[in-house]
Amino acid sequence: MASKRKVIITVAQTGNFQGKAQNPGLPEQPSEIIQSAYDCYNAGAAIVHVHARDKDGNSCNDPKVFAEINSGVRAKCSLITQNSTAPATKPGSEADDGIALLYDDSIKGALPEMCSLDTSLITTVWGDLCFIYRWEREWLIKHGLRMRELGIKPEIEAFNLESVEDVFQHLVPAGVCKLTDDPGEPVNITLVMGMNKVSQGAISYTQPNHDYMIDLILRNAGATPVNMTTMAIAASQLTGVTYGCLKGCHARVGMEDNIQYRYGELATSNAQLVERMARIIRELEWDVATPEEAREMIGLKPL
Repeated sequence: MASKRKVIITVAQTGNFQGKAQNPGLPEQPSEIIQSAYDCYNAGAAIVHVHARDKDGNSCNDPKVFAEINSGVRAKCSLITQNSTAPATKPGSEADDGIALLYDDSIKGALPEMCSLDTSLITTVWGDLCFIYRWEREWLIKHGLRMRELGIKPEIEAFNLESVEDVFQHLVPAGVCKLTDDPGEPVNITLVMGMNKVSQGAISYTQPNHDYMIDLILRNAGATPVNMTTMAIAASQLTGVTYGCLKGCHARVGMEDNIQYRYGELATSNAQLVERMARIIRELEWDVATPEEAREMIGLKPL
């Protein structure tokens, strides 16, 4: 009998935008993020997507905060650590701020196994702040190769159709998306859907858009194996991620993307969102991938 399909759950616990004012259960400080990650591991998550906050709870890109979180998570469980390289939401923030952890030699012992690599040119408005993120091709190749040099696998985040084509027409040929030259090593790409509410240049979530993004990835990938993960924002998270699983994608949930459990009801924790996704996956008669299984599927070394 053929083995069941294994679905990887990524939990994005704390982003650059929402905070405790919007949901008191959202973890901000390293100790909170570490404990929440452990709870999510026990609930079925295989990957923890990490954003950093300063002592006041504001988003930041401090490599030492990332290192503290990475080390703390590893001390408690085998979750795959995936650090964000998105610049913090503060005045004057630029793309280069987000990749500071790649160039700080003092944290080399606490680097993540993966980092996000956002592949779009978008404008994001948050409150009174407006950011134009210049993740240009040359920039992506330069810092993507730095990840490879450090043994960090990129998690490619695609916000629109054009960025999908860029990944396979420019980044993959440049050697950015893999740790080796093995043709069997997969590219890991996250479909970011629904950010259009705050980001000009981001695709909205609809099932036809979702279908087209998946089809575009597969057509452009050709013989290159890919792991696709669905990330759907706010009210689209539950239906969008579940639909993505039905279409062959992996699942990303968590308070970075959605602070509610259902309409009008705040999520009590990130683990609550992971538990529900794990339950849905098992009800569909698939298996929830362990971190060890996810590493093999993604193309990472055993921890």
